Amino acid sequence: MTYEFVTSYETQVEEFSGKLFRSCLATMELANIELGIRLGLYAPLAGAGGLTSAELSSRAGINERYASEWLEQQAVAGVVVVDDQDKPAALRRFALPDAHALVLLDDDSDACMKPAAAVAPWVAKAIAIMESEFKEGSGAPFGLFDLHDLQAAFTRPVFANHLCQSWLPAVPDIQAKLDAGDRVRIAEVGCGEGLAAIEIARRYAHAQIDGYDLDYASVKAARAAATIAGVSGRVRFDVRDASDSELRGNYDLVMAIEMLHDVRDPVGVLRSMKALAKDDGAVLIVDERTAEKFSVPASEMERLFYSFSTLHCLAVSMYENGAGTGTLIRPDTVRRYANEAGFANVEILDVEHPQFRLYRLS
Repeated sequence: MTYEFVTSYETQVEEFSGKLFRSCLATMELANIELGIRLGLYAPLAGAGGLTSAELSSRAGINERYASEWLEQQAVAGVVVVDDQDKPAALRRFALPDAHALVLLDDDSDACMKPAAAVAPWVAKAIAIMESEFKEGSGAPFGLFDLHDLQAAFTRPVFANHLCQSWLPAVPDIQAKLDAGDRVRIAEVGCGEGLAAIEIARRYAHAQIDGYDLDYASVKAARAAATIAGVSGRVRFDVRDASDSELRGNYDLVMAIEMLHDVRDPVGVLRSMKALAKDDGAVLIVDERTAEKFSVPASEMERLFYSFSTLHCLAVSMYENGAGTGTLIRPDTVRRYANEAGFANVEILDVEHPQFRLYRLS
């Protein structure tokens, strides 16, 4: 079908064409940032007072001609600054501003956006999977996407800056036990690479945490991270289906962070969490802070949720005749799943975060 260019469409054509061009540009610039991260090019630039391409080449062990081209690309993209653009190329000095270093080099900073650059190469894998999945509609297992490292990188600064500072205090009965130095038993279902469990164990010497996840690669990484952090004696990770009806425990706190929207049986997972908690225990769900309902135009965060849903989360949640929740898990959906699982109350906790919403179930 051929579309004729109609004068009355001219503005719309230009706007939409420009939108796609800017998206292409942003993708290409992210790819160059990811290249710089993989090659370790930002650390030599940070605090160096400006490097020439030859100096960066020497310090990073890369070809000087590529160093020169990449530095100029980073300068025009606004990632680095150049001292005098009118100097000969070999004499120009490029520096990484301190604010940009915080975003690109500090994995624990709330401002860290390194994982955003890693999305660029990951998308190619996701598209290859989803091209056939859109036709078949059978769902795809989480491990197929090789996303666990990227997901952990996104959540690491969140846990470092919010988990013990504002999330746990929003569950005051549990926080009181932690502050008192009581022995507190915590279970995390869908623990991923275990960063939340390890963060709690590092902060509270009397906390004991068991993490459960179906993805063996994630559990393997979690066990290694616990050993490095020196908390493996109090943190245990097991490959286990969180919706297993035989999963039982006696935990003070049972939590699931950014996983309920991914699972094939969210009601089964919530039933297991209910069974894992003590009679006076707390059940905490942390998931995406979506809008209350579908609406256009949407916020940038909502757009991000939808983009991940069509490329990953929906397929994972549809696997093996799953519920098909997807990333856009709205409060009404959480309430419905919780009620079906036997919870009478769903309380949205008063915790502000641009990406996450916290629910306490009882």
